[in-house]
Amino acid sequence: MSAWAGGSYPPRAECLLAPNPGIMTLDGTNTWVLREPGADRAVVVDPGPVTDGHLDRLLAEVGEVGLVLLTHHHFDHSEVAEELARRTGSAVRAFDPAYCFRGDPLGDGEELDVDGLRLRVLHTPGHTADSVSFVLPEQRALLTGDMVLGRGTTVVAHPDGQLGPYFSSIETMRSLVEAGEIDTVWPAHGPVLEDAGAVLDFYLTHRRERLAQVEDAVRELAAHPHPEGLASEELPRRVVELVYADVDPVLWDAAELSVRAQLAYLASR
Repeated sequence: MSAWAGGSYPPRAECLLAPNPGIMTLDGTNTWVLREPGADRAVVVDPGPVTDGHLDRLLAEVGEVGLVLLTHHHFDHSEVAEELARRTGSAVRAFDPAYCFRGDPLGDGEELDVDGLRLRVLHTPGHTADSVSFVLPEQRALLTGDMVLGRGTTVVAHPDGQLGPYFSSIETMRSLVEAGEIDTVWPAHGPVLEDAGAVLDFYLTHRRERLAQVEDAVRELAAHPHPEGLASEELPRRVVELVYADVDPVLWDAAELSVRAQLAYLASR
């Protein structure tokens, strides 16, 4: 698969890729710059980290900023948000009030309008409790933050992230496809996904399959206990070793977060 470098999605959007590639960030954080045609002010979604001059690039290329939005609080999305708002005289809005600056917390279903650019806020918890997505109706696009990635699947970042809300959020996104409101997914990491319905179906199927694998692994570990015993705090890592045996071990710490979320979900059923 070719590398993702961001790009223009006319007439209202441009993705400026932050220079922070990595195992968890893929090619880097996608900073989405949205502006209604002919308008002066832009909306900046996920201005990203303090890495190699990304803030300076935003200040140089974006022009006037009317509003800064965060899909969630993780630093690779939010680190320069307040400074960008300070320098541009704008505000930062997020679902979690702790990450707002000169702006109110976002509300589920809230309609935003910045110089004619319309966005609808969806509270889509799962990756984190404060995750939100944004519907850009005129382009039939959904900005998903880290809830849906351009490659692979996301981490349910236990304990902040939870699997029950994750399933509900993906179903909510899927209902937008069924209602004809969105066609494409614009993630915060990795390339744009043109077939939103297929991607969301895959996300649901994949996570349900993983959940079944985790359940099977727990049964296997219970049926064949370790000679030295298995303390409860060791269980998630042992499950990871079984379920994610075909995954690069460098990703096992992240996988363990999702496994912990899956174990909590199974215990609550």
